[in-house]
Amino acid sequence: MKESNRAMESDKSSKGTAGSRIVEARETFNTLMEISRILNTGLDQESLAICVRLCDQGANPEALATVIKELRRETAALRESENESS
Repeated sequence: MKESNRAMESDKSSKGTAGSRIVEARETFNTLMEISRILNTGLDQESLAICVRLCDQGANPEALATVIKELRRETAALRESENESS
């Protein structure tokens, strides 16, 4: 009986730890989102989450920022040329 109680306590403890990790991860992401807004990055939550995942997987943050800036420039140029041709 004591062993089953210990197993249940251990299970509750690991769930609590996992739950607190999720809460911490959400708080960290919310902080990153706020920093992103303050810096006027123009990234929405989904885009920021993708960038964070890419960095976690080893992508160079500076290179990623350069790619995003270039994509924005190219998109703006395409839109401008479409507007001129209409």
